[in-house]
Amino acid sequence: MNDGTPRNLIEIARESGGTDTVPPVDLGVRVRELRKARDWTLEQAAKQAGLARSTLSKIENGQMSPTYDALKKLAVGLEISVPQLFTPPAAEKINGRMALTRAGEGTAKATTTYEHELLGDQLRKKQMLPYRARVRARSMDEFDGWVRHDGEEFLYVLTGVITLFTEFYEPVEMRRGDSAYYDGTMGHNVISTSAEDATILWVTSLV
Repeated sequence: MNDGTPRNLIEIARESGGTDTVPPVDLGVRVRELRKARDWTLEQAAKQAGLARSTLSKIENGQMSPTYDALKKLAVGLEISVPQLFTPPAAEKINGRMALTRAGEGTAKATTTYEHELLGDQLRKKQMLPYRARVRARSMDEFDGWVRHDGEEFLYVLTGVITLFTEFYEPVEMRRGDSAYYDGTMGHNVISTSAEDATILWVTSLV
């Protein structure tokens, strides 16, 4: 695949996200998180699990190692399995993250067919890759085959007129305000049919 495909942007985003290793689960912290996620007080959680409040407090603060019987009671009270007490959440829960990108201050990534401006590039471990693109291409001949990548993609036309080519559908002309949502594994390319380069907003899921 040539360097004019959005796939490179996805690879760049994944590389910048790092490969942090997951630390071992702290049982006390895990139990406290599970309790607070249910909006329970120590008293409420202890009653639900059939444990003394002091026992639960010691477990959460790492002041005692619970017996298997106590772990089983905790799991039943929290309505989960015992192994889940030692398993991190499926997705890291991050609250309050925000990245502000002023006009023209995105990270530039120019290719032969597009001029990309990555938005929110300072955030790590993103679930989406948003970027603004100026479409240089005027013909499908300028692409080395279809663009394909994992995940889903959303396209919104900001200025000009484009034609969206996809592997399984007829080409569709799109104008300012038009949008499309499609499977990124399906071959796709975009060309500008305006007198000037069209600009679009692309949002790609990172999976």
